[in-house]
Amino acid sequence: MALVVLSLGAVAAKRLQVDNVNPPYWWTGMENDTLQVMLHGDDIRDAAVKVDYPGVSLAEVVRPDSPNYQFLYFVISPDTRPGEMKIDLNLGGRKAVVPYELKARDGKSGAAGFDASDVLYLIMPDRFADGDPSNNEHPAIKNASKVDRNINHARHGGDIKGMLDHLDYIDSLGVTAIWVNPVLENDMPGGSYHGYATTDYYRIDPRFGSNEEWNRFVEECHRRGIKVVMDMIFNHSGSGHPWFEDRPFKDWFNFPDGYVQTNYRLSTLHDPYVSDYDKRRTVDGWFVEAMPDLNQRNPHLMKYLIQNSLWWIESSKIDGIRMDTHPYADFDGMAHWIAEVMRQYPGYNIVGECWYGSEGGEAFWQKDSYVNRKGNSNLPTVMDFVLSIKGRDAFSGQTDRLTGLNDIYDHLALDYLFPNPQNILTFLDNHDTDRFLLSEPDSLGWWKQAMIFLLTSRGIPQIYYGTEVLMNGSRADGGDGNVRRDMPGGFPGDSISVFTAGGRTARQQEAHEFLSRLLNWRKGNEVIAKGTLKHFMPEQGVYTYERRLGDKQVIVMMNGNDRPVTMTTESVSEVLPVGSRWHDMLSGETVTIVPEMTFPARAIYILDRRLAD
Repeated sequence: MALVVLSLGAVAAKRLQVDNVNPPYWWTGMENDTLQVMLHGDDIRDAAVKVDYPGVSLAEVVRPDSPNYQFLYFVISPDTRPGEMKIDLNLGGRKAVVPYELKARDGKSGAAGFDASDVLYLIMPDRFADGDPSNNEHPAIKNASKVDRNINHARHGGDIKGMLDHLDYIDSLGVTAIWVNPVLENDMPGGSYHGYATTDYYRIDPRFGSNEEWNRFVEECHRRGIKVVMDMIFNHSGSGHPWFEDRPFKDWFNFPDGYVQTNYRLSTLHDPYVSDYDKRRTVDGWFVEAMPDLNQRNPHLMKYLIQNSLWWIESSKIDGIRMDTHPYADFDGMAHWIAEVMRQYPGYNIVGECWYGSEGGEAFWQKDSYVNRKGNSNLPTVMDFVLSIKGRDAFSGQTDRLTGLNDIYDHLALDYLFPNPQNILTFLDNHDTDRFLLSEPDSLGWWKQAMIFLLTSRGIPQIYYGTEVLMNGSRADGGDGNVRRDMPGGFPGDSISVFTAGGRTARQQEAHEFLSRLLNWRKGNEVIAKGTLKHFMPEQGVYTYERRLGDKQVIVMMNGNDRPVTMTTESVSEVLPVGSRWHDMLSGETVTIVPEMTFPARAIYILDRRLAD
């Protein structure tokens, strides 16, 4: 018996072992005919490679610094038929056969892109709803941590099934797209509940679910007419990624000899006087020690990342991508990535997190920028962080000659910097900022004004989960976890559920009804999605703006003060002539424009139809 075992062992010893293949499969008929396949296994680097499949040629074998990788480059001709090709490896008689599937593209709907006709609902899966408590821990996760909802920075157990369970709720709210914070594997100490430290780019974290569950989630969203935007991170990986210990190339990460933190100074990227030292620290420095900085200047890494995004678009039909920490990655590499995505999916949309405190900084990154002398970023959509910074004080404060809603007016007045202001993602808060509401307000007047502005002005609006039920909190009072609280009712054992009217307080119900009504009115409203914008300097604290498409108008008027004000209407007469009569969407009443109008405290009009005078 011992001799048999030894014989079997000797046979096994003659075999090469390939333990990981990325991408797991690919498709025929893709625009780019070159496919990179990364193989990983002990001592496979120097193995000879042979492939015999009609229409597929092996163009290059790249043998990296690590002995445990190969990068194979195939050219797939347009007439290649779907099927399984075999990659034969041979290293001194030690062999392996790697089956690799080439699929037919299914032609299903999806990958639609998103634009100003949409409203994005941002969800952090771990904090939204736990639909499957059985996956809260998973044996495949080496650094598994206990779910503990009493600790802000621990995993709380939310998952894809939880989002699936509440799709009807999201749909009835009136949003048209869901932006999902990262769901890929984060096998990191402490749980990495937020998802921004990827350890496997092709696998949904099993504590969230499976690749199949993710695909089902996207499919169910599409069945309801809801798009899905997937959060991706190319600037860095998690230090728990196998790449970190076994780097394919020595330059796979920036500052490969050890942790050097970024200076977080994005101004260095457009500073005409910048030093090489400062700029390198910005782009190549690590975001935090647990997130080593990927080197997008390595062409094999960049090809890997490009293919990864194409793979998720093609396999799950996601409609858009939100790219985390976009400016911190290599400019040319990211521009090339976007071009490749758009080449495969014309009309797609990508939004980059470009976190600036100035309009000029944001404008630098939008495609065809007027102020970027470095080159074209190709980035269609940037995020309006300036609005989120100014918004709370502007709406909650009082509007006099210079302050309050004048700050919103002045912000929009700088839109000349942007080649496409309608392709700006507007938001009042997200998972990285204080909640728009630091605490629940005594009345909803200024909160309603902020919601109306967000949903009727230019751009692509994004709403953070729980906004509709007045979720609040600040980072100063409990760190990031305090602005990422659990959605009440989404978790087993919750005593109340805000997913139902019966679980909401009177004020929460007022907010929910108001926002839902506004969102559903906005849905399909082409004047808001495509119309021009004209606004007027606040007059006696009243801010007025018009959206127009052809002969259709929507006019918003809001009193940015906690007291009644009276204004003459001469200043707005070019859109609101004296004597004209309008339907107010909010009250359902008729509003007649007179030479002098008095507005109650925090009054709001949405004049969505001009009536016969």
